[in-house]
Amino acid sequence: MIHSIVLATVAATIGAAEPTLVRSANSGPWSAASTWEGGRAPAAGDRVLVREGHHVLYDVDSPAVIRAVHVSGVLRFATDRDTRLDVGLLRVQPGDDVSEEGFECALHAAQPAPEAGEAASAPTAALEVGTADEPIAAGRRALIRLTYIEGMDKESFPAIVACGGRMEFHGAPMARTWVKLQRTADVNQSLVFLNEPVEGWKPGDRVILTGTTRHLGYGGTYVDSVRDQPSTEERTITKLAISQFNGIPSLTVDAPLKFDHRVIENYRGEIANLSRNVVIESADPKGVRGHVMYHKRSAGSISYAEFRHLGKEGVLGRYSLHFHLAGNSMRGTSVVGASFWDSANRWITIHGTNYLVVRDCVGYRSVGHGFFLEDGTEVYNVFDRCLAVQACLGRPLPKQVLPYDHNDGAGFWWANSLNTFTRNVAAECDQYGYRFEARKTADFDPELNIMQPDGSYKVVDIRTLPFVRFEGNEAHCHRRFGINLGGFKGVARDEDKYEDVKSGDVQGVGPDPGHPFMIRDTKLWNCHWPFHAGSPTVKVDDMSIYDCEYGLWRSNTRLHVYNNLEMRVIRSHSIFHPWGGSATAGEGYEQNLKPVDDLPPATAITRVFASGPSRVVVRGTASENGAVAKVVVNGRPARSVRCRFHEWEVEIDGVGGDGIDLSAHAEDVAGNVEKLPHVVHFPINSNDAIANPKGRAASR
Repeated sequence: MIHSIVLATVAATIGAAEPTLVRSANSGPWSAASTWEGGRAPAAGDRVLVREGHHVLYDVDSPAVIRAVHVSGVLRFATDRDTRLDVGLLRVQPGDDVSEEGFECALHAAQPAPEAGEAASAPTAALEVGTADEPIAAGRRALIRLTYIEGMDKESFPAIVACGGRMEFHGAPMARTWVKLQRTADVNQSLVFLNEPVEGWKPGDRVILTGTTRHLGYGGTYVDSVRDQPSTEERTITKLAISQFNGIPSLTVDAPLKFDHRVIENYRGEIANLSRNVVIESADPKGVRGHVMYHKRSAGSISYAEFRHLGKEGVLGRYSLHFHLAGNSMRGTSVVGASFWDSANRWITIHGTNYLVVRDCVGYRSVGHGFFLEDGTEVYNVFDRCLAVQACLGRPLPKQVLPYDHNDGAGFWWANSLNTFTRNVAAECDQYGYRFEARKTADFDPELNIMQPDGSYKVVDIRTLPFVRFEGNEAHCHRRFGINLGGFKGVARDEDKYEDVKSGDVQGVGPDPGHPFMIRDTKLWNCHWPFHAGSPTVKVDDMSIYDCEYGLWRSNTRLHVYNNLEMRVIRSHSIFHPWGGSATAGEGYEQNLKPVDDLPPATAITRVFASGPSRVVVRGTASENGAVAKVVVNGRPARSVRCRFHEWEVEIDGVGGDGIDLSAHAEDVAGNVEKLPHVVHFPINSNDAIANPKGRAASR
């Protein structure tokens, strides 16, 4: 009731006169009258400007709806109390522009873009809802409710947008955001056994148990979408425990399960935690939803934040979280441990942006694809240990860049494979767990201007680009495809027309034999079509397919090699209608492929923090289709934290009064040296603390 009154008051205010603009007079608390010109703290319906050079501490927990907050100084949320901000537009951008026309970011006050590899100066405008060094502590909550205000453009508002500013969201860390089940979670039971501890989870958290039995699909009950008959279940934790007898962690949920969530040998369902103590949500999910967006030359990272009820259904560019045409300008930005659920338009969209790290994130229920690379130019991004559940049928978006994309529900979707996908799981999505799709049409040419390893650009056919790395991925409980690698959509019903469609989406075009699609250590189970490849030139090592209708389904096996392929409990055909040539098995792949390792690794610095008066710790990630031999930062070798420098760390001395310039590059075991080092400047801030480079946060 109070919320309705506030909205009505705002609407009346807007209709009566131009909303009041409240500008900061100096640094201080949001709640203090002395912080603001005119001696009055912001109130419902106001527009607010935090001016350059001012640091304002947001210290209130209020349902009053602020029309817009423009941050050109620093707005930092208090970490020692609960806070709440209801707002129509929250924009982080240098300068004093308070209009609502330019939030799509012409970047009026922006500096020229640096050259490839050159360090960019840190933005002065900053929103800090926690920081990597000081997240919002467990037991406290920071809530931003994106609230539509009558008169705003419904296709663009409400919104949080970084336009050349730094934007941080950091909640209380968790050891794991999702884990595998230790044993089957039985129907009609409330006790769930976990395969590893879940430090940071607590009673009251919302969890999901992923589906492990298909209830939809060909030969079974057919409905339009898994959302109409899901086997993934939502519950709330009531108790956590660790067995004193065998040390196995467990939790109890608030209601008995309706389905079995299976563990059969090494095929295990998952349980994921959706709750975080930093929350960005739409105030009216059934009405006008909000979205979050980073533009070019912005900065900042995200860890352990919750994005719920966001995304504008059917609207191009208005996703739950969107990195928009940032190029290399946000290299090293990370999204770690976040949850995205009940999205009306994808979870994370990376558009025209390179070198982002998305790790340990959970996506649950989206309209359309979930983790999404938008236009086919994106390279060197990392998706590591993410869980994608119920990416559901959507429709093509108006004026979308790739006209052939049906937006029909893939957990992971991309048109350019020169990226890294490791340790991810996709479960119970409508159409695909993983989908590579790139085709030539009357209105789209897949020959695009793509960044090369040395930072230059060259026009290449994106269908020919190999993975940086694709390893340790899993798909289960899909009524259709586990992995669709450039294959055609649906089933060819008319054999007379089969020749027209059998070349797949990629039309027979793939990487050269020296740089095949390398797919390693893959697990596909409880799917209708577990593996389908229209792309030629594929090398599969260590793939297990279990409890599926088919094994390898209608694939273009020209220049395909399968090593250590296991198929069990296949109901129809293990290998169904191969075409294009004969696949080979075993180690004799020289017959078809001759892989060479001549591509350099890709590196990103993800966090820098002080470890002494003149010393910093530098952390990052490196990806490579072979094996990384070393990472070097300012001439000093880093140590590998996980899996051959997939995560690495090094301590650097010599930080002066102006900070330090850092340069990181990697070298692989074949001797290929990264040609475009990641260069950042690490400054000393005005509070005598060392700031993150461009506000980049931790990658665990």
